[in-house]
Amino acid sequence: MTCPPSAAANPERVQALIEALPYIRRFSGKTVVVKFGGSLLEDAAIQQTVIQDIAMLKLVGIEPVLVHGGGPAMTSLLTQLQKESTFVQGYRVTDAETLAVAEMVLSGKINKSLVAALHQQGMRAVGLSGQDGAMITVKKRHIEGVDMGFEGEVTAVDVALARTLMGHDFIPVISPIGIDTDGQAYNLNGDAVAVALAVALQAEKLIFLTDVCGVLRDLADAGSRISRLRAEQAPEFIDSGVIHGGMIPKVNSCVEAVTQGVGSVHILDGRITHAILLEIFTDQGLGTMVTP
Repeated sequence: MTCPPSAAANPERVQALIEALPYIRRFSGKTVVVKFGGSLLEDAAIQQTVIQDIAMLKLVGIEPVLVHGGGPAMTSLLTQLQKESTFVQGYRVTDAETLAVAEMVLSGKINKSLVAALHQQGMRAVGLSGQDGAMITVKKRHIEGVDMGFEGEVTAVDVALARTLMGHDFIPVISPIGIDTDGQAYNLNGDAVAVALAVALQAEKLIFLTDVCGVLRDLADAGSRISRLRAEQAPEFIDSGVIHGGMIPKVNSCVEAVTQGVGSVHILDGRITHAILLEIFTDQGLGTMVTP
């Protein structure tokens, strides 16, 4: 007698597992840096699936490093404190009060909530900022005519602490706060921190989770996504206007990473459920991959 088919005996599920096998084998033991921030962090459902994806990477032998931002949460708290947020060329003017809020929101609330979420998935995670172990050394950001306060830019990265944690089976969760040579803390751009860490770790992949589906030839047409972009193509696309606005610094960050040794950089729509797993473990992927 033939047993009745189970509801779980779904050929699409089996095919997905088979499709993932060569990618699991290829990337096992490799480092993947994930940048998670912006408005995505504010959505509990998105945060849960991102954390599940990172846990899955760890379980199949990949070494994930999570870098997070938190600008909207900072702005919200500053608004509650009746303090106006000012930006110049996309960077936050950071006086002493704003820096205190940045440390509280980024290194405190958000960082520890992500660590706790990973623990709920059975992972061992440690929350850090760039100050810990002098991991991220910075200098004051200078923009002509504007005092940026304690807004910094990365000058050096020491990943010894992160490597030690990874070597003992922990997932580092890193907030974008750095330290200068005098011991002063500075607020940092999260994308810049992710690039600097990915380069220092010689990561196989750097993943930017965003609220767009990648680089589009036509913003009105999601089907115009550029699935693969070589680094040398970026200036041409920028000059022609295909890449414009806020996507320009994002793509420039991707190019910077791959030209300094990162295997590939991926711009993904973090609103898609399990976007990280779909990008890494399927043939088609779903974002824009920037390669050397």
